[in-house]
Amino acid sequence: MSKVLIMDTILRDAHQSHAATRMRTEQMIPVLEQLDEVGYYSLEGWGGATFDSCMRFLNEDPWDRLRTLRKHLKKTPIQMLLRGQNLLGYRNYADDLVDKLVEKCFENGIGVIRVFDALNDPRNIEASMKAIKKYGGQLRATDPTRGICEAAISYTSGPVYTLEYFVNLAKTYEDMGADNICIKDMANLLLPFDAYELVTALKQALRPETKIHLHTHNTTGTGDMVNLMAIKAGVDIVDTALSPLANGTAQPATEPLVATLKGTEYDTGIELEKLIPIANHFKKVAAELEKEGSLNPKVRQVDVNTLIYQVPGGMLSNLMNQLKKAGKEDKLQEVLAEVPNVRKDCGYPPLVTPSSQIVGTQAVMNVVMGERYKMVTKETRDLFAGKYGRVPMPLDEEAAAKVLKGEKRIDYRPADDLAPEYEKLKAEVEAKGFYTQEEDVLSYASFPEVAENFFKWRKARDQGVDTDLAKTGVYPV
Repeated sequence: MSKVLIMDTILRDAHQSHAATRMRTEQMIPVLEQLDEVGYYSLEGWGGATFDSCMRFLNEDPWDRLRTLRKHLKKTPIQMLLRGQNLLGYRNYADDLVDKLVEKCFENGIGVIRVFDALNDPRNIEASMKAIKKYGGQLRATDPTRGICEAAISYTSGPVYTLEYFVNLAKTYEDMGADNICIKDMANLLLPFDAYELVTALKQALRPETKIHLHTHNTTGTGDMVNLMAIKAGVDIVDTALSPLANGTAQPATEPLVATLKGTEYDTGIELEKLIPIANHFKKVAAELEKEGSLNPKVRQVDVNTLIYQVPGGMLSNLMNQLKKAGKEDKLQEVLAEVPNVRKDCGYPPLVTPSSQIVGTQAVMNVVMGERYKMVTKETRDLFAGKYGRVPMPLDEEAAAKVLKGEKRIDYRPADDLAPEYEKLKAEVEAKGFYTQEEDVLSYASFPEVAENFFKWRKARDQGVDTDLAKTGVYPV
């Protein structure tokens, strides 16, 4: 057994889980070079919601953040999260955009790409994996720690989600070219003994050179035990977060695991003394985020409701907000009871973005309207119609008839319907006067309105001109 490797999420998922992804690049810079000296397998610093949040809330170019991280992290690979055909947004994108985005991710400093699909449909990560292997392979020729393709299984529970299901999916991803297989337990539903059984089975089924990487949270309070049991079973890499932004809805803390494994056959090789000054810095950052109102202390607490209702913490708060707006807060228990019914009707998808939002919103509508599927969202209809991909189990035909109202289902890869997009979007960005780099097109493709507002701000910053005010002849400096 070789030492356990650690990916720390302090630069991405930790503050996404605790503070709505509001940590600024300037709050990271002071300790980046210290982080680089720790000896992590990788540092997660990009992808997920950081792309949206940088432009929408922080007036930062996410590509500039990536280049800044790479400038300071000379030894440690930067890892990112990619939503398969959904890239960094929430819709399916054409294959040419997938290819271009992956190319630019590696070019700007990414070392490891974790790619997943919300429905565990291999077809939805096929284009991403091909691009990762193409551009990543060029990097690995000179640096074996970079250019790595990590395919993730969205872990959940339900009738179809057997040990055989997860092993077969992992073998499929390995055959597609994955260097690592990630168990992505986004809601902390994986229990410790199940983690031991799953990692053991994967170790037996996959090639020796394929690394198994476990990602869990500590929402239900089991995260440390899950990591430890997975380590006993032979997992290669685990995700943790430095303690100031760890636990609760984020990952289990790094420091306790490093201390626990010290001197054992699983020793991480990381020195606790190197982590303490870095953690002290992020304590100050956490205090700043809490003072700004971005960090809610409640997210650091254990919430066993996730185990009872199989509803992730973020999804639960979203349901409560929707009911509050409808003046139906007293209906929460009915909605929680309806969530598994809707999930069953639409083929037991894992509850992760975007399927969690689709299922949750439809459950609210069913309860508030007093009749199931009397009102249906476009997203629910698209999920039933196969436009998000293949669901793990057959649809409930009675529910499908109500939802689809005769609309035809598709059984092919949804992105096959999409024409190339990059050149058309580039022309739009150029016509609006915002084009400065190829990366701008990718930002615009992901979040058109958000990106355009950011481009206006950037232009005002760089040229002293607010393009909206410029139409009235006012040129603020």
